[in-house]
Amino acid sequence: MDRRDSAPSQVLSQKTASITDKGVNDLPNIKSAKKRVKVTTVKTLQNKMFRTQLKTEMKKYEAAVAAGDVALAQETYKAAVKKIDKAVARGLLHKNAGARKKSQFTKKLNALA
Repeated sequence: MDRRDSAPSQVLSQKTASITDKGVNDLPNIKSAKKRVKVTTVKTLQNKMFRTQLKTEMKKYEAAVAAGDVALAQETYKAAVKKIDKAVARGLLHKNAGARKKSQFTKKLNALA
């Protein structure tokens, strides 16, 4: 099954199932450490999915600007900036990197209009 065909929750359950199949008991001995392994794996996958969504939104905006479509660029700009802000809040992007990316997007949008 292709990863893109399945829903995010299915991907997470498959990945966590593979960890429990390997036997978390083999890794740490302490109960809380076993739980941390599971939680870390789930959070890593969630961050990976969010990062992929962020990149997709950014690519959509870049494509709209390259095409010269002002209306589409404005719509995708809003979505991309929202994703960037959420990534900064989650800690996936440094706040200065997020601000720099939003500034670059704004400059491109203003030059287009």
